[in-house]
Amino acid sequence: MNTIPTEYRLEGDGANIQALPKVSLHDHLDGGLRPQTIIELADAAGVDVPVHDADELGSWFAEKADSGSLVEYLKTFDLTTAVMQTREGLTRVAREFVQDLAADGVVYGEVRWAPEQHLARGLSLDEVVEAVQTGLDEGIDDARSQGHAIRTGQLVTAMRHADRGLEIAELAVRHRDRGVVGFDIAGAEAGFPASRHRTAFDFLAGQYLPVTVHAGEADGLESIRSALFDGRALRLGHGVRLAEDLTIERQDDENTYVSLGPIAQWVRDREIALELSPSSNLQTGAIEAWGDELIDHPFDLLYQLGFRVTVNTDNRLQSATSLTRELALLADAFGYDLDDFETFQLNAAAATFLPLDDREELAEVIREGFDEA
Repeated sequence: MNTIPTEYRLEGDGANIQALPKVSLHDHLDGGLRPQTIIELADAAGVDVPVHDADELGSWFAEKADSGSLVEYLKTFDLTTAVMQTREGLTRVAREFVQDLAADGVVYGEVRWAPEQHLARGLSLDEVVEAVQTGLDEGIDDARSQGHAIRTGQLVTAMRHADRGLEIAELAVRHRDRGVVGFDIAGAEAGFPASRHRTAFDFLAGQYLPVTVHAGEADGLESIRSALFDGRALRLGHGVRLAEDLTIERQDDENTYVSLGPIAQWVRDREIALELSPSSNLQTGAIEAWGDELIDHPFDLLYQLGFRVTVNTDNRLQSATSLTRELALLADAFGYDLDDFETFQLNAAAATFLPLDDREELAEVIREGFDEA
């Protein structure tokens, strides 16, 4: 297992990684709850929890999620979604979500979640989106009072195994001027390609709402192809198995010579961002073709080849992680320095679903923060 500096300082120049301005593109609302919040909301809702100590519950999530299987990993969300079925619960979770991002140095975060999973206690689709936006706004205000500037955007997500894609796409468009910045599909990937939701993606294209699609995590190149051409994805959620389309032709002491297949070439040439999540990719077995340690992750190969790589947490609760920790792990594994970290954040800023002027302003915030570091 990789070790990381306990203070999260970059070896060499001693930069405080947590203080660096960061952009979070792939972070699930139902994967970012505080364990103590789960206990309190579960008690109020009559939901059973396996343990009633916050530290022990956090360990329970990490252990259950560290299964090597996306399907098993996803089962841990049964508990988190169970306590997110009321307006009050959704608002609290969203508020704390933003507070935790801001404390980690995130200056812009896109928050993805599936409204269709939060209707069990009578709320409508529109009501749950509004409840989450209220919490995000409150979290931004709280962060500002603590001296942290942060913005957020909702990525409304449809579950790929269900048949509500168009309905959820229409929901996203209805709220595009009230916090929603894009659309996603998530859930069990294998057997449920983006093409199942082609009608939704056609509708979104006609409405000019940008799309990211989970692909290349639990399924391979065909899933990525469908995300790109059926889903018109501008980013790939994970996308790590795009490395299956790379062929190492030969190596010597100084260089590795790699050829790109057609899908990889398309993604690189069009600078389609890869929302890579190192710890999560290990937990779900997404990189098992290359190994089972972080040093085996194709992140560095993709980076060196010029792909628009970004660093993400996926689910901070299940992976017991933060964006700061993910960066520290990568630095420990691959020897990255401050310049590399800045590149990852500028890649993410360029890939956000914000308007161009806002993306340029965000990039400037990142440059200024790294210059200060």
